[in-house]
Amino acid sequence: MSQSYSIKYLRAFLLMVCLSCGLGASQSRQPNILLITADDLGYEVLNDTLDLTPNLDAFARDGMQFVNAHMNTPICQPSRSVVATGRYGHNSGMMGFMHMKKRVPLVMQTLRDAGYLTGILGKVRHSTPDDTYEWDFMYDYPDLGAGRDPEKYYGYCQEFFARSAAEGKPFYFMVNSHDPHRPFHNPEKPMRKAAAPSRLFSPSEVTVPTYLADLPGVRLELSYYYNSVRRLDDTFGKVIQALRESGLDQNTLVLFVTDNGSAVPFAKANAYLAGTRTPCFWQWPGVIKPGTVDREHFVSSIDFFPTFADAAGLTPPAGVNGRSLVPLLQGGFEDDREFVFTQIDYKIGGPATPMRCVQNKCFGYIFNPWSMDGVRYSNNNEGMIMKSMQAAAKTDPEVAARVEMYRHRVLEEFYDLEKDPGCVNNLIDHPEYQSQIKAFQERLEQWMEATNDPVLSAFEKRGSDAGIKAALAHDYPKKKSLFSDLQIQKNKAKQQARNQKKSKEK
Repeated sequence: MSQSYSIKYLRAFLLMVCLSCGLGASQSRQPNILLITADDLGYEVLNDTLDLTPNLDAFARDGMQFVNAHMNTPICQPSRSVVATGRYGHNSGMMGFMHMKKRVPLVMQTLRDAGYLTGILGKVRHSTPDDTYEWDFMYDYPDLGAGRDPEKYYGYCQEFFARSAAEGKPFYFMVNSHDPHRPFHNPEKPMRKAAAPSRLFSPSEVTVPTYLADLPGVRLELSYYYNSVRRLDDTFGKVIQALRESGLDQNTLVLFVTDNGSAVPFAKANAYLAGTRTPCFWQWPGVIKPGTVDREHFVSSIDFFPTFADAAGLTPPAGVNGRSLVPLLQGGFEDDREFVFTQIDYKIGGPATPMRCVQNKCFGYIFNPWSMDGVRYSNNNEGMIMKSMQAAAKTDPEVAARVEMYRHRVLEEFYDLEKDPGCVNNLIDHPEYQSQIKAFQERLEQWMEATNDPVLSAFEKRGSDAGIKAALAHDYPKKKSLFSDLQIQKNKAKQQARNQKKSKEK
């Protein structure tokens, strides 16, 4: 253990002594807010009968689960920007991997202005859309064992909780695991500085989702993915342990979600059910009834900012698109929560791939105007899985069709989510579903109009390929060196972390 890390533990210990002596007893009764996120955790993995996530399973059983929960933008930084701003990407300007050009209120700044201590572990750049915002407490990738060391998360959580108690401030603490993001944990080639998961899994133990081909290479990489999921669960368990040991848990609202689905084809970075659906587990002692499962309401990440503000007794800023979930957390019922709207605009590299989706319990409709030019193609989440499918596609027409669908998609997709949650059988031309398709198209158009979506003009011209292309060229935001912006901010964050570490060592 390094000297600087030992000092951090000593400081946390001393602060906890102060707390036990009553010096932190004046902490506000405004609830603390602990947001824990996974990076690329597929919802379907948690439905497995395998003992993959014991800590998350126990937390969910003891709290409240929303079965129909979604992240509005299923890719990394844009997803986290929805959480930070409470706005759809086209309303905040955060449509891809970029820093904020126009200033809109952020959840952490709003809570800090109300007296909250704000802290973050991991994924700092992706979770801080306004690069001028400075967290009160911040540690990132190099401090956290590549964001994959449960014990390091535990130590920093102890320090932060103790500081909150000592200062008598409620906290907003965003704890972001870098698991199970690629590279997945291959026990033969472990990632440098990352901890080993508490359990390893074999290819025979995994469940291959219906949207992927069941091939040996697919199973092998999924087993590595399961290893990383287990390490995420290890990290989650240590964070919750630190919270309970601090004595602050009885006045803390805790939420666990993922930023998007699994980093495999047809999930992350795609507006499919597997890309946007998230585990959504809450605990709030004295407010949430343990063991509650909400199967009725659709909720999404657009709702988290107003929920946190409401819990803190604050009015959300004007312009927030979501609605507070506090009435639902208290066991209530709300109308107009039977649909969810999700989107993709820009990925980390390449041209724009705009997608828009509306879905409810029964059906999902997707509009993909980017697919019309025949040049752009989906290229995220490459790995052993995609290589295996591409190899099999040479001799298997069914796999070849899946690869082609993933690469180029089609303009419109419609799925029966009850029968086909993997979204494999596109029903857009099926005569029996035309009335439902029209209803979903109208619902999506209403949302586009209400939220000033720049894709609206292309959607209105969906009967004309030339019209779609012209509308996108005229009305859709142009890409502006997204990757270079990202790299600049990554380098800046690394330098800040190094400076902070050196300062603490002095």
